[in-house]
Amino acid sequence: MGEVVGAGLIAHVPTIVLPEEIRRELNRGEDTTLVAGLQQLRKDVFDTVDYDTVVVLDSHWATTVEFVVTAQSRRAGLFTSEELPRGMSKRPYDFPGDPELAHLIASRAAGHGTWITAIEDDHLPIFYATTNVWEFLGQGLPDKKWISIGVCQTADTEDNLRLGRALGDAIAESDRRVLLIASGAMSHTFWPLRKLRDHEAAGVEHIFTPEAAAADAERLEWFATGDHARVLDTMPEFYRYKPEARFGHYLMMIGALGEGDCRATSRQYGEYENSVGTGQVHLWFDRPADGFPRPRRTPTDPDYVRQTGGPDLAAAG
Repeated sequence: MGEVVGAGLIAHVPTIVLPEEIRRELNRGEDTTLVAGLQQLRKDVFDTVDYDTVVVLDSHWATTVEFVVTAQSRRAGLFTSEELPRGMSKRPYDFPGDPELAHLIASRAAGHGTWITAIEDDHLPIFYATTNVWEFLGQGLPDKKWISIGVCQTADTEDNLRLGRALGDAIAESDRRVLLIASGAMSHTFWPLRKLRDHEAAGVEHIFTPEAAAADAERLEWFATGDHARVLDTMPEFYRYKPEARFGHYLMMIGALGEGDCRATSRQYGEYENSVGTGQVHLWFDRPADGFPRPRRTPTDPDYVRQTGGPDLAAAG
């Protein structure tokens, strides 16, 4: 039986792969703490924990009619960003995939009232929300498998949670020990182009609005105490600050970890920082001593129906 052995909300901000001298130029002579944070996370978790596969919940990969999970046996090549080609150009990546787990995840979709397709096409694009974090956390570990799941731009909160439930069930059904990475930001509004270069430093004063920074800070406190239920209950409020990908990367992750039943507390790596208006942070949630809670059931899940004799109307809301 498989299990999630750790999970993180991780910033993939392009600054982390720039040369140090450029990072310091952008940040008034100081380096971003996000780089050192990833380096420490690598030492504490990715170099030490026993795991087989990393699943990246990729906030830059937007699908439309379904969720998609990568199912190639290997992904390798040179990545140049269409968004920021000057800063991310011809960056090599090379890692094995996990087709068996990918197809198992897709097979759990119908039971959770959602749509997931496993795609094996070697020409499927890759995004820096995956490659940037792999460079820090996966490069040099050739036996560790990495797969990605995109966010669906037509999905709402419940849809993202359903993806997470299907993911969690598939992992439990497998023999894999898995690390989850919710790769993306918190509040996510960029400064307009003519003002942007005045706000490239990491200081919190450069977050797009003080209210957005305050909303992020509030949720950092809740993560630190393991109050995921409160994060979920206040999602309508948080949407006012435009979290990246409607916070789908986090919602998919916490759906796999039991939603509000999950009480895992966060460890923060580096500071909470600005990136041209957006809120960036690295948080890690260790596996509780008794494991993460099992994912909640979705109304259409046949296992739930067999166990209860009827639909889960609360989950349907």
